[in-house]
Amino acid sequence: MEMHQLRYFAAVIDEGSFTAAAAHLHVSQSGISTQVAKLERELGQQLLDRTGRRVRLTPAGEAILPLAKSALATLDAIRHTAAEYADAVRGRVRLGMIMGCSIPPFLDTVADLGRTHPGIELSLHEGHSDLLQAQVLSGSLDLALIGYAGEAATGLDVDIVIDEQVAAVVPAGHPLDRPGLTLADLRGEKILCLSRGTGIRAAYEQSCAQQGLDPRVDIDASSPATVLRLAERGAGVAVLSPSSVEGPGLSTVPIADAAVRSCLGLVGRPGEQSPAVRVLRAKLSAALGSA
Repeated sequence: MEMHQLRYFAAVIDEGSFTAAAAHLHVSQSGISTQVAKLERELGQQLLDRTGRRVRLTPAGEAILPLAKSALATLDAIRHTAAEYADAVRGRVRLGMIMGCSIPPFLDTVADLGRTHPGIELSLHEGHSDLLQAQVLSGSLDLALIGYAGEAATGLDVDIVIDEQVAAVVPAGHPLDRPGLTLADLRGEKILCLSRGTGIRAAYEQSCAQQGLDPRVDIDASSPATVLRLAERGAGVAVLSPSSVEGPGLSTVPIADAAVRSCLGLVGRPGEQSPAVRVLRAKLSAALGSA
């Protein structure tokens, strides 16, 4: 039994006839007929009913076709994997990322791609998470690293990187530098947060709405680093995800009733993707998952 015989057999059914299968595979019709007949002799079973105007599967053919397709898919996966190790993967990947992204594993993977897979051309696009999700769904981006509140947009395939409750960030010794807070404790404080369209802002606003509170933000910015630097200087209380907090002199205080969680995820479209997209997604998922 040869793999090309299984491929011919599957193509006859997928295309509806020996003639259409031959045209699809760029092989002579007699060549396909001969090889499928040889496969049937080797298996000792008739796989195709050729008596009607359209070729149909016999009961044996119905049982064997899924196994044949599984074997062919495995063979294709082996070829793709071998090609990746041979640096033969080629193609363009359009990658979106949240504004002001400074996540080391993400940046390390992007920076290293030219060395590990020089055949992959990478196009980077920064934006707010709401826009990035829409661009992935529309097909204008292949992958994106996004922040979102609760659930990502319907229709996206998500690899969750971080799932955490939003927190208040204040200078050490601030009156709100306590073991824990509630959203009501933030009333009367100037609130610093990320711009609308980001996961953290959405999680904060939705959590306030659940508590019947006004989700006021006095100063917003597109970068967590900017919000943190303002908090350090006493401009207000920063509302951020704990994983985005860096630098000495700041205290991260859990907000107990912030029920809507802030998530970071790598998103793409379900279904078939190019080898280049699959390679980059696997690398980013592995790097971010171990962060």
